[in-house]
Amino acid sequence: MTTLTFDSLNPATGQVVGSHPKQSADAVREAVDRAEAAAAWWAGLGHAERKRRLLDYKAVITRHLRELAGLVHEETGKPVADATLEIVLAITHLDWAARNAPKVLGRRRVSAGMMGVNLAATLEYLPLGVVGVIGPWNYPIFTPMGSIAYALAAGNAVVFKPSELTPGIGVRMAELFAASVPEHPVFQTVTGLGETGAFLARDPRVKKIAFTGSTATAKRVMAACAENLTPIVAECGGKDAFIVDADADLKAAADACLWGAMSNAGQTCTGVERVYVVDAVYEPFMRELSERAASIKAGEHYGPITMPGQLDIIRRHIDDATKSGKAITGGPGSVRAPFVDPVIVADVPEDSPAVREETFGPTITVRRTRDAQEALELANASAYGLAGTIFSRNARRAMELARAMRTGMTAINSVISFAGVPALPFGGVGDSGFGRIHGADGLREFARPKAISRQRFALPGMNLTSFSRGADELERLIRLVTFLHGRRKR
Repeated sequence: MTTLTFDSLNPATGQVVGSHPKQSADAVREAVDRAEAAAAWWAGLGHAERKRRLLDYKAVITRHLRELAGLVHEETGKPVADATLEIVLAITHLDWAARNAPKVLGRRRVSAGMMGVNLAATLEYLPLGVVGVIGPWNYPIFTPMGSIAYALAAGNAVVFKPSELTPGIGVRMAELFAASVPEHPVFQTVTGLGETGAFLARDPRVKKIAFTGSTATAKRVMAACAENLTPIVAECGGKDAFIVDADADLKAAADACLWGAMSNAGQTCTGVERVYVVDAVYEPFMRELSERAASIKAGEHYGPITMPGQLDIIRRHIDDATKSGKAITGGPGSVRAPFVDPVIVADVPEDSPAVREETFGPTITVRRTRDAQEALELANASAYGLAGTIFSRNARRAMELARAMRTGMTAINSVISFAGVPALPFGGVGDSGFGRIHGADGLREFARPKAISRQRFALPGMNLTSFSRGADELERLIRLVTFLHGRRKR
């Protein structure tokens, strides 16, 4: 039987990078078959042995860093330097997950409380089994590794379905894992289009799906998962805001804003898309921002738009924004497929598509606000809630704004810096999804809590869970509870 294939293309040149199979439902089912057996073996190794093997995998990836960066460059079009940074971040997360899984997930005693004085209580987090990961194309190593590394460290086997735009990277990552763990296929990659991901999500033996992509696609994946009540962690993009307070370092703010908005051609889920600047510093900030933007060029400082269909959305948003707002840098002519030069538009109405919808291109809207409080209110008036940025020299004020920002993550006087801290959880609220990867929360996301209580001795005169319980025992219970909990605390 002939296997259908599809090509991955270099979006900058249109050249074929590789050809890969469109794996069928049977092929995905067979991969999950193998993963089930591998999961039992991998879980049985225990934390120490998994840690050793994952650190070996980390070393293999590191030794192949240049090769992988070249492949990311070919399949996404992003500069090799940016691809290298992405892989380095993935390496640090793999290292953290491997080293911290025993402490976060391992068995530990917990207090049984006064009512359980005769009990010993333990808590641990056990592997789920097979985890399915459906990855994106914009950061084809860093983003899925935030699920893959943590799922593996938690003791699960992984079946990874990479984006059809970047399948070669996913295949290579699994090949390198096999070099570190040759005994069983603990980490496999299946390739194909959207239907291949649906086959994975619908398999009842997959115990959790980790998805990264658009909100609309997440809803379809959730519908597939619902058939078997398969839980899902979903990261669905954002419309992240950048607030410049009156006392901000304007040079640093403009530099960070520009990089957060334009790097990777704006194709970053936590990238800057909306900028709110306090009136007192609006003019000097805009001068600094526009001067810096004038020297940034698509095809030189960042790559092309990887997904061709996104160009229509970017063009629509630019057209609408420039009709109602003031173009500071670029405009409709900035779209020269497959590249888009930087676009900065001021005074765009808050109900416009360029402000409400995810653009996923090198564009930003900028708005003047009375103060930081108004900026915060505008920043929070979004269906999305992934990440954001605060620039202020007042540490206390910045922390207050960051805590009040309706996002899963906020950076202060830096941009997207939380992604480089492995101990911090990554994820959003609202249309940006739910669940967390990275950090201790990310490890626990791919494990199931197991609670055990063991009676060490019988409490004399307090056999409460028996049909032989008497009135005296119940009275003693009431007195004890009244003593422990009946007094008002002041």
